[in-house]
Amino acid sequence: MLKSPAELAAATQVRMPNESAAYRAARTALLAEEIDLRRHIERVAEQRRALPPGGEVIGDYRFEGEHGPASFADLFGDKDTLVVYSYMFGPQRERPCPMCTSLLSAWDGEAQDIQQRVALAVVARSPIERLLAFKRERGWRDLPLFSDLNGNFSQDYHAISPDGGDDAALNVFTRQDGTIRHFWGGEMGQASADPGQDPRGAPDLMPLWTVLDVTPEGRGTDWYPRLDYGH
Repeated sequence: MLKSPAELAAATQVRMPNESAAYRAARTALLAEEIDLRRHIERVAEQRRALPPGGEVIGDYRFEGEHGPASFADLFGDKDTLVVYSYMFGPQRERPCPMCTSLLSAWDGEAQDIQQRVALAVVARSPIERLLAFKRERGWRDLPLFSDLNGNFSQDYHAISPDGGDDAALNVFTRQDGTIRHFWGGEMGQASADPGQDPRGAPDLMPLWTVLDVTPEGRGTDWYPRLDYGH
């Protein structure tokens, strides 16, 4: 039987220099909420892992990567799970989405670690030469980039908006006994956003927000990532 979050929080021996009694009381109450949040995140992850098999992948999907043409099955490499991020960098864009780019910059540092367990692919509708040119500009080393040659994957898996523009999307696929199926996809967006908040998933995939959420200023509303900081 798990101890309650309040009981675990009350047992902490952590104290900060010169803190007041009011601060400690508030911090202990917050700690109980943080413990409960950790447990909730794990409950959601367990529920996600228990999803029944998703739809079989049968579309005509064609890609080109750094090393040439690739089928959808090729994106798996030697893994049985594939994580695909749909990057908002379609041919109609002069430059890629700064928010997507911020996320992927963080992922680039984790790409080799991620690929120890699962395959990873970043898919966009721009030609591969354009994607690789930006990869060099941004200094990315390990992100596997792929051009969606006919746009079918982006269309089917919700990476194209109703007006034909780009939407960011995250989808996970599995391969078992030669059959590829969709496992999970992010479905939180503008329609499910709470008032006064930008659309976001849960948990948030961007380490940037995890850091800012523990600061007194929080995420703020007057700031946006840049593609170039003048370095």
